[in-house]
Amino acid sequence: MDDKPKSREEIFKILDMYHEKDMDYSEGRILGSMCTESESIAQSVFYKFINTNLGDPGLFNGTKIIEDHAIKLIGSLVSIDNPYGHIVTGGTEANLMAMRAARNYARKYKNIDNGEIILPKSAHFSFNKAADILGLKIVEADMDDYKIDVSKLESKITDNTVAIVAIAGTTELGLVDSIDKISEIAKRNDIYLHIDAAFGGFIIPFLKDAGYDFPEFDFSLEGVCSMTIDPHKMGLSSIPSGCILFRDKKYLDVMAVEAPYLTKKEQSTIVGTRSGASAAATYAVMEYIGREGYTKLALEAMEKTNTLKEGLLKMGYEIVTEPELNIIAFTHPDIDVDHLAYLLEEKNWRVSISAYPKAIRIIVMRHVTLDNIKEFLSDLKFIADNL
Repeated sequence: MDDKPKSREEIFKILDMYHEKDMDYSEGRILGSMCTESESIAQSVFYKFINTNLGDPGLFNGTKIIEDHAIKLIGSLVSIDNPYGHIVTGGTEANLMAMRAARNYARKYKNIDNGEIILPKSAHFSFNKAADILGLKIVEADMDDYKIDVSKLESKITDNTVAIVAIAGTTELGLVDSIDKISEIAKRNDIYLHIDAAFGGFIIPFLKDAGYDFPEFDFSLEGVCSMTIDPHKMGLSSIPSGCILFRDKKYLDVMAVEAPYLTKKEQSTIVGTRSGASAAATYAVMEYIGREGYTKLALEAMEKTNTLKEGLLKMGYEIVTEPELNIIAFTHPDIDVDHLAYLLEEKNWRVSISAYPKAIRIIVMRHVTLDNIKEFLSDLKFIADNL
C-alpha cells in the first residue's frame, strides 16, 4: 500500500486492466459453470443492501423480514409452507449446515458420537469438506447408472448413521435420485435425510409445471429433513446466494450457539457476519421473474440442451446418459477427453471435465444461446473431421 491514496480514476484503471482478463458470461463461451449472469434487478438490489448484516438482525429488522420472505418463496417451490433456514453463500455452506444439524441432532437425541453419513459417489465435493470439518465418516452408497441404488441403500445403515444424502440434479450429470423411495427408507429407519438440490431446486419445479415427469423430490416426502437450493444458479440471483431449508426449527436449535453481544442472542449459521444483500437480491429476482417466467426459462434451457444433444449424436459423439436437466456429458470414441478439452479451450470454449465418469461436461445456462450451441457444434465437427 502506498503512503498516498490513489484517485478513483487510477484505481478503476488498474481494476479494469485485471477485469479484462476475466471471461464474461455474456460471451456465451463459459460452458462448464452452474452459475450465470444475474438478472439486472438482482444486481441493483444487491448494491442497495450491500451494507446490511444479517448476522446482527436486530440492527437490520427490515432486511431480516426480506430474508424470511425469500425463504418462504423458495419453500413454496419445494412443497413447504413454513420452512426454517437462511440465505447463505452457496451450496457448500448450506450442505455444511445440513450435516452439522444432522450430526448435532444425533448427538443430542440418539447419543451417537461417531457419526456416519451415507453419501453417493455423485455427491458434490462439499460433503467431503463437511465430513472433514465435522469429524463424520463417509459411507459410500452403491450406484446404479449414476444414481443411488435404492435396493442396496438400507444395507448401508448402521447404528452410527446420522444422515443420508440424496441429489436432485447431480453436479456432473444433472440426474435426480429416486428420492421418493429413499425418503421411505430414511423414515422407516428414523434417519435424517438431506436433499442437495443446489442446481435442481430452481428448475425441477418449473419443468414439472410444464408437464415433465419427475419423481417427488422435496418436502412433500415425509422423510426429507433439509434441502439445499442455490438461487445464484438457475434462480438468476446474485453471487453469492445459496439457501438452506429445514422442515423443523429443532434442526436450527441443535446448532445454536450463544451470541451475547449481538441483538439476537443465539446464532445457528456457520458464518457470523452475513450480508443481507444476497437475501434481498434473491427476494427481488424471484418476485420479478415469477413462476411463469422461471417456467419459460426452464423450457428454453431444455430446448437448447436437446439441440446440443442431437447435434452431438449426429456427429458421432457419445452421450453418457440421457439428460434429465440442462446438463450434458459426452465423449468421442476416438479422442481422449483431456485432449478434447484442450482443443476446445484452444477455440476459446471453457468446458469442464466430469470425474464420474470422465467426460466433457456442459451446463446449458441462460447465457448460452442457440447461436453459441451451433458454433460449439461446428467446432466439435471440425475437431472430429480432422482427427
